Amino acid sequence: MTKTLTARLAIFKRRGAVAMLSSMATTAPPIPSSRQSAPINSIQPGGGFCFALERAWGRWRRAWLRRFRPGYVRRMAQRRQGHCPNCPHDVLDPRDWKLYRNVCGYQFQAEDDPFARRNCLPLARAGWAELLFFSAIFFVLSAAVVLLGILVHSLLLLLLFLTLTPWLFVVSFFRDPERVIPTDLDALVSPADGTITYLGQTDDPDFPGGRAFTISIFLSVFNVHVNRLPRSGRVTALRYYPGEFLDARAADCSVRNEQFWIDLIDGRSGGLVRIKQIAGAVARRIVCWLRLDEEVQAGARLGMIKFGSRTEVSVPVELVQEVLVKVGDRVHGGSTILLRLKERFPPEALR
Repeated sequence: MTKTLTARLAIFKRRGAVAMLSSMATTAPPIPSSRQSAPINSIQPGGGFCFALERAWGRWRRAWLRRFRPGYVRRMAQRRQGHCPNCPHDVLDPRDWKLYRNVCGYQFQAEDDPFARRNCLPLARAGWAELLFFSAIFFVLSAAVVLLGILVHSLLLLLLFLTLTPWLFVVSFFRDPERVIPTDLDALVSPADGTITYLGQTDDPDFPGGRAFTISIFLSVFNVHVNRLPRSGRVTALRYYPGEFLDARAADCSVRNEQFWIDLIDGRSGGLVRIKQIAGAVARRIVCWLRLDEEVQAGARLGMIKFGSRTEVSVPVELVQEVLVKVGDRVHGGSTILLRLKERFPPEALR
């Protein structure tokens, strides 16, 4: 272990990172055992006003389709795959399944999705409800400004800046650009866009020796907020913790804030990889559409956090071969390589 820490310190020095092992102290303990995870009932377990609107719209849409388009309903039922005994989710087509993908036994293949073309838009589908809601508000406000400009004075049209600017911000926030995924099998890619605020060892009893190597990334409201998988592997655990909404830069936000944990067994080494989506003061809705036992690929989308947040990724200390980033670096989800990992673990690291 001493040799491993010495080698890592040398790497940090070469890359201009922190020169003292004391700087790698734990930033925050894991979730206290007294704090229990809550049931996951959808891809957005924390709910929210826009999510409730989307579900209400779904109920109206399904009633209309069953009344006026029974042929479409039958075709979708034939294309629907899987089993969901006593299913509490009324899944008529992929638009319904999108909300319950992680907890429902039904599924639709991509070729059977008549709405797959929507994925071609560079906007996160999990944020469409917010996009439409805010677009409607800003459209009404902009129309009122235009009307005042016509009826009262043309200088009032300058107020369009106050309505169009925040609308453009909302659209920009939900952007979902494509990324070039590294092909390096040893690479652990960034799970989020943002700025690295911490990297080093942390206490975590779920990892070998009770220690993990953790990287924290702060996502400002100007970053892309779609999260991506850092490694390929199999999803072994999903946990949702309701909580507070402290500033995502606060040291104890990783303990007190609302968050979603995703555990993977790395497909190459068999080690644990943990991703934490942590809500912030502005970001109050976490989305994760992964399901248990799902096989996933590095760089693939896993969900998003809406409006400013923090994302962490942890691996066993023994897994780290080389650190390629430092505190203050700006990273891009799915494309920036944070670490290079060892292909195999010592036997004690897998216990």
